[in-house]
Amino acid sequence: MLFSNLLIPFIMILFGMIFVKKPPKYINRWYGYRTSMSSKNMETWNFAHLYFGRIWLVEGWILLLATIVAMLFVLKKDIDTIGFYSLVIEIIELILMLIPIILTEIALHKRFTKDGIQRY
Repeated sequence: MLFSNLLIPFIMILFGMIFVKKPPKYINRWYGYRTSMSSKNMETWNFAHLYFGRIWLVEGWILLLATIVAMLFVLKKDIDTIGFYSLVIEIIELILMLIPIILTEIALHKRFTKDGIQRY
């Protein structure tokens, strides 16, 4: 169960590093942080990947450590207790995994006009 609970934080850390260090070079339909605002132009595309990647990287490490600590509390417990804790952890991780999308969209709208032109 620990492995499955650590899967989301590891994915967040991995993609956070990729988006910060080597974001997709071109706007595409298959890979990357793809929203209508991030896909306006290369400036919004690069900003969105850097911003989103940093949040996912930090949040991934925090979730990784929090998950390990949380799972220590169910060490040597029965299988039903471990399963319940794992389900709660997974739901929390999935919710926290989506919050950076909202934060990135807010940052994009603050920094760029609706046409993708930088405000400052």
